[in-house]
Amino acid sequence: MTRFNSLEMCAGAGGQALGLETAGFSHEALVELEPAPCATLRLNRPSWNVIEGDLKDFGGTPYKGIDLLAGGVPCPPFSKAGKQLGAKDERDLFPEAIRLVDECRPQAVMLENVRGLLDAVFDDYRNKVEKQLKKLGYVPSWRLFNASDYGVSQLRPRVVFVGIRKDLAEGFSWPEPLQTAPPTVGELLHDLMAANGWIGAARWRELANAIAPTLVGGSKKHGGPDLGPTRAKRAWATIGVDGMGLWDDAPGRDFVGMPRLTPRMTARIQGFPDDWQFFGRKTAAYRQIGNAFPPPMAAAVARQIFAALSAKRIYKVA
Repeated sequence: MTRFNSLEMCAGAGGQALGLETAGFSHEALVELEPAPCATLRLNRPSWNVIEGDLKDFGGTPYKGIDLLAGGVPCPPFSKAGKQLGAKDERDLFPEAIRLVDECRPQAVMLENVRGLLDAVFDDYRNKVEKQLKKLGYVPSWRLFNASDYGVSQLRPRVVFVGIRKDLAEGFSWPEPLQTAPPTVGELLHDLMAANGWIGAARWRELANAIAPTLVGGSKKHGGPDLGPTRAKRAWATIGVDGMGLWDDAPGRDFVGMPRLTPRMTARIQGFPDDWQFFGRKTAAYRQIGNAFPPPMAAAVARQIFAALSAKRIYKVA
């Protein structure tokens, strides 16, 4: 299979990077500010060029002509859980993404963010982004996706922005949802819950008969690992999960009550493969997992971009 290359911004723990890799993209560089996610990326893919630093200090000129510029720019400026300051939020990195598009002139751009970015309050902001990308020669579009439509056992709506160079735009189409439903939380996690011989694991599997609520990674400013605000914890409780925190290990043989998830369980819910390791202790690991773009979701969009780039290449050869 022909491979294309990519440059990734705000790479985090590698959710999007794994999706791109699955779709056939190789990574020229991954830029990430936080030390723990950088350590995670290096731990799992020692060959990747992980650049630890502020995106505002990163220059894209050496990567001019890259096939794909991708990233998950910070979501707090647009999240309903925050103040939705948008462009007024110092964490807004869309301007840096556009700067890098100008410097790199990739064939395609792929950015992901929270559902709140499509709220009416950000209409002017999105229009401004679109105008800037059109001026640089790209055809921009936005789409709201649910992770559960792409094999992820979780209610996780995410907005994906794709900008395709004008001469390639006709070859791009958004991915269609899978025709099969993802496994329930019970089906997905039964083996992990039963790892220490818990005699209640089979019964729990039957109770956990729905997909998971959206995992919430939290921020550096807020406490330890839990599964979100009160409403989210109630949703977890309906499928037999105590959302007040995480455990380091599965329940013991004679455990009675609602079990908590382990970081490995949350990683599987997020769509990470079991062999993907996370650097740091429980809180640091869960923060990386909860803030990640589910790899299967990223792969679904990236495959469509790959197909668009491939179609142009085949056309040239013909």
